[in-house]
Amino acid sequence: MSARTTAETEPGAGDGDSGGEAADGGRAVAGEQASAAARKAARKREQHGWYFYDFACSVYSTSVLTVFLGPYLTAVAKAAADAHGYVHPLGIPLRAGSFFAYSVSASVIVAVLIMPIVGAVADRSGRKKPLLAAAAYTGAAATAGMFFLGGDRYLLGGLLLIVANAALAVSMVLYNAYLPQIAEPDERDTVSSRGWAFGYTSGAFVLVLNLVLFQGHDSFGLSESMAVRICLASAGLWWGAFAIIPLRRLRDRKVVREAGAGTGPAVSGWRQLIATLRDMRRYPLTLSFLLAYLIYNDGVQTVISQASIYGSEELELEQSTLIVAVLLVQVLAVAGALGMGRLARSYGAKRTILGSLAAWGLTLAAGYFLPARTPVWFFALASMIGLVLGGSQALSRSLFSHLVPAGKEAEYFSAYEMSDRGLSWVGPLVFGLTYQVTGSYRTAIISLVVFFALGFVLLARVPVRRAVEAAGNPVPERI
Repeated sequence: MSARTTAETEPGAGDGDSGGEAADGGRAVAGEQASAAARKAARKREQHGWYFYDFACSVYSTSVLTVFLGPYLTAVAKAAADAHGYVHPLGIPLRAGSFFAYSVSASVIVAVLIMPIVGAVADRSGRKKPLLAAAAYTGAAATAGMFFLGGDRYLLGGLLLIVANAALAVSMVLYNAYLPQIAEPDERDTVSSRGWAFGYTSGAFVLVLNLVLFQGHDSFGLSESMAVRICLASAGLWWGAFAIIPLRRLRDRKVVREAGAGTGPAVSGWRQLIATLRDMRRYPLTLSFLLAYLIYNDGVQTVISQASIYGSEELELEQSTLIVAVLLVQVLAVAGALGMGRLARSYGAKRTILGSLAAWGLTLAAGYFLPARTPVWFFALASMIGLVLGGSQALSRSLFSHLVPAGKEAEYFSAYEMSDRGLSWVGPLVFGLTYQVTGSYRTAIISLVVFFALGFVLLARVPVRRAVEAAGNPVPERI
């Protein structure tokens, strides 16, 4: 009785306890909010650093692969060709005009052999960043080494192209695997699109500098060949310089994974890839998307790498015209990537990608009929490509991220990159073989329409909402 009375006559004690608990609860909530804000700030910092790898390496794709190296390496190969127009690497007779396309195909095959090994090492160690650094600086060094291409050194050019292209492909495996770790599901379309936009921005900026140097090479006291070689090497220097930013901001996550006893990284890499593909049989809709992506992306990559050859050899356009056209692609691709990201929010990523594939097919069909020596029509074609290029790639990456089962992001993105690179040697091979047989770049370019048509049909058949649900992920309002 007295105890009850005491409690009733001393309300301050009870109120004090409640006040203490409330204060503790308030501090806990404030701590959680501060912790969430800190995590968000750290995530944004990583995202900004992640964007800069696209900023660093896209100059290679633009200035080297798309603009300068194709025509220049073809000219070097022609200088080394016999009276019938053939070069003989390893004793194999090849048309000099096909050497660049075959080199691109060889680089992809090398990349496919290496990627599972790098993926296994990254998965077992959890240290993607050192591997990203190694791949980035190997590619940057090979690109800078293109300064030494001259005379009839077409074999050196092919070798450097294979090394640089394979290194880029390997680095992109590691780069893309960061996306699920640094972006929440509802952020991924935006983050992925911004990465592509950063890349196209840097590509456009450096291409302007390249255009000034190439157009004014006489005033700089340089030959045209020397100007091209400087442009090629500068892409490698740019790649190496700006790769420092993501390497400083991205961080590795610890993983616990036991490697198979007595197996090296090459064996375990391929075993892991095979195990991932077997696991994917549980998610047939994810596999269906990968098949569609594999086919239409092969067409995209081939157009990127072979467009300058088509413009210079078939349409007889000046190098300066090609540079301006690719610059136009870069500028419009920034708007295209961001604009298609907004369209995806309204109409869904799948419909937006399908629209871009239809536009790709129409663009190639129009390209077949372009008259020679008419830059204005080539600029119109470049504008069409620019508007659909970045968005189709960025949205494909973000759409796939929704189809990956939770906890398997790294291994599935490795398989995604294998799909990205695994058959992207087929397009250049088809392009090169078509030219080898027909001697016509027009026939070679129109042969690529089949990649977009087949990819469109296969993607249209994928029920993406069911695919997201089957993977155990929340379905976005628009997908």
